[in-house]
This record gives sequence, structure tokens and C-alpha cells, in this order.
Amino acid sequence: MAFAISTVTGGGAGLLLLPVLRAGLTATHVPVALSIGSTVSSVARLSLFVRNIDWRVVRAFVPLSIPGACLGVWVLGQVTPIYLEAVLGLFLLGNLPLLLRRNDEPPAKTPTRATVALLGFLAGFISGLTGAVGLLFNRFYLRYGLSKQAIVATRAANEVLLHLTKLGLYAGFGLFTTDALRAGLVVGVAATIAAVGVKRMLPYIGEPTFRRLGYAAVVVAGAVMTLNAGTAVADEHGVTMTSRRVAKGIDLSLHGFDGWVTFELRRGELPEIEYRIAFDDLPADRKHIAAPLAQGAEHVVVEAVRTWRSLGYELHVQRDGIVTRHSL
Repeated sequence: MAFAISTVTGGGAGLLLLPVLRAGLTATHVPVALSIGSTVSSVARLSLFVRNIDWRVVRAFVPLSIPGACLGVWVLGQVTPIYLEAVLGLFLLGNLPLLLRRNDEPPAKTPTRATVALLGFLAGFISGLTGAVGLLFNRFYLRYGLSKQAIVATRAANEVLLHLTKLGLYAGFGLFTTDALRAGLVVGVAATIAAVGVKRMLPYIGEPTFRRLGYAAVVVAGAVMTLNAGTAVADEHGVTMTSRRVAKGIDLSLHGFDGWVTFELRRGELPEIEYRIAFDDLPADRKHIAAPLAQGAEHVVVEAVRTWRSLGYELHVQRDGIVTRHSL
């Protein structure tokens, strides 16, 4: 299903499959499985659409994509890619205005050769790090003014050498596993079946519809990536959210990253945001008031209290097991 959608929309199977593969593979093995499946898919699309390749784009795109992939694979061995996925997800969501605009025609200005080369490097780097890159540069292919068949064929030509390079690098870095290989081959076989089936469908899809489907796939993939990455970051740092009903409203507390912040919503009052600060971060005049109140206490907590109009402070002092709150 992912590769059938990918062929019709101009890319995105890898991004759609990221959350599926992560359910059964570790984070560093997901790019390996995706690259195996994408390599098979690119070869299949090349054989089906080889006559539609725009070699001008390929000659400018491919040379710098290889060193970019090398850098991406090296970085993959050093960091967890979830933060990059969050950034990429937000970047993809930025295409929402293009989906909503009424004018379906692509801009007339064609990217320069230098721009295409730079995009090739970025595509290689991101692909080496995440294993999926197609939809990130879908906007570029659409702006270049290529036909839908040419987009499918040219992307396949740009990516097949890139994926083969990544597979060699993954093997060199010891990232290949039996599970990753098995998952990648399953994805590759499914992608080939999808490419054969969609080839007959593509001529019946109009160019404006093709572009809108492409932007829609970009936005959906961005939402999925942002949600998945946000969930992964929350799990890694123990981020949780709790709610508590109080008189006239509700308190929402967000805990994580060794801190917390509370949103207080009350009927008839301005919303407040409370968070903990260090005692020494109090302004000098407030610290002068707080110092005698906190002297000899078992435990002291200082909170900043913000509304859109003002900034205040609260001092929570514990003595003999009893906590007293002072408004500064």
C-alpha cells in the first residue's frame, strides 16, 4: 500500500513505513530495511519508466548525493535519529499552504544546476540517516516542471545508486542483521508488485491531481513523523502529562527533562503558566522578601507564575511537614 501510494504521489513510501518498521526493528536497523526495500523498488521503477528519465536532473543530483549518504550513515552510528525525524516532520508540514492553495500550476522558475547539486547532497545525507527521503524533495521535482512519469522515473534513477551506496556503508558499519534483511526483502517484493500495478493507473491521473496528491502525501507523512518522533522523545526523557480538576477550572501539568510546567485554566481568570525556578533567579527585590520566609525551612520551592499580562512568583516553604505558600 505504501509503495502504491508512493508511485502515484511521487514518493513517500519510506516515510510512511518508518513507524511500521520501527515497531519490529531497532532505530538503527530501520534505515537498513528501508534502503533494501527502496533499492528493489527503484530498480523496478527504472525498468518500467526508463524512457521517461530526465538525465539533466540525474547528472546534477547524483554526484554529491553519494558523499552526503556517507556522512549520513556515519552520523547514524553516532546519534539517535529521532530528533532529526521531528525536524523533518515539521519541515514537511510546512507544505500545507501548497496543498491548500487554489493555483495548481507549478512555479515557472526552474532550479539551477547548483541548487540541484545541493539538494542531491542533502538528500543523500538525510537518506543515509533515516533510510527515507523521497517526499522531502518532492516539492523540488514538482517545481522543476517534470511530468508525472518523468518524476517517477527520474527519482528512481537518482535514488538507485544512492541506495546501493548506503547498503554498502551499512554493511561496513555492521548495521546489517537477519531481521533487517528479511524485512527489507519483504518490502522490496511488495514495492515491485505495487510498481507494476500502478504503471497502468498513472496515465489516468491528471497533472493537477498528481501534484495535489504529492503535496497531500508530504503533509500526511510530516504529521506522522512529527507524532512518532514526539512520542519517542517523550518516552526517552520520561515526559508525561497529567490533568487535575479544581474549582472553576483545570490544571494541566507537563513533566520531563528534569522539570515541569503547569497550565492553570480558570473560568473568569487569565490563563496562568507556572514552572519551577532557582531561588537565585528571583529578582533582587523579591529575593529580599523571600529570604527571611525561607530561612531554616526543610524544603523551599520557587515558582514563576506567568500570564499574558504579568509575571509573578510564589514561594512554597516546608516546615515540620507542613507547606506554606507565599505570593511574592
